[in-house]
Amino acid sequence: MADVRECALVQSPGRCRAGRRAGLKAWVLAVYFGAASILFGAAAVAGAAEFRSVAVPAAVLYDAPSVQARKVWVAPRQMPLEVLTVVNQWVKVRDVSGDAAWIDRGELSAQRTLVARVSATIRVAGQEGAEVVFVAERGVLLELVDPVPVSGWIRVRHRDGSGGWVRAAEVWGL
Repeated sequence: MADVRECALVQSPGRCRAGRRAGLKAWVLAVYFGAASILFGAAAVAGAAEFRSVAVPAAVLYDAPSVQARKVWVAPRQMPLEVLTVVNQWVKVRDVSGDAAWIDRGELSAQRTLVARVSATIRVAGQEGAEVVFVAERGVLLELVDPVPVSGWIRVRHRDGSGGWVRAAEVWGL
């Protein structure tokens, strides 16, 4: 299967090492992966990162797309994850530290959250001199209020209800 997937992503189907039958499979997989990207979100096709958040209290992530695979870590509710690829009900994701793993698609939400990369200063307005509302320590989750940055600033809200603007460079999940 790895050879077929490799051929689908790297070579034309007719040149796959596994032969003509595998070439057809590679072509089918290439079409499937393309359709999955369109159905789950075309961000990968457009070159922009696509993010989801964990929808369940604790999601188990695996080293392969199967519940029989090795469990590698547990992600808490609302943790932002970058979508890398989709295979059936499985989604390969990356976390803020760059670790990649597989999660069941049903455990993800379209709700957008961010995590502070550093101590992130949340301000009343999206400008350096604006009054400070609060400081989110590294690792604190924030809800993304508006995904469109304005001059490098993004609008966020903390779970306690307070919100404001943070520099996009201080958070991960955009």
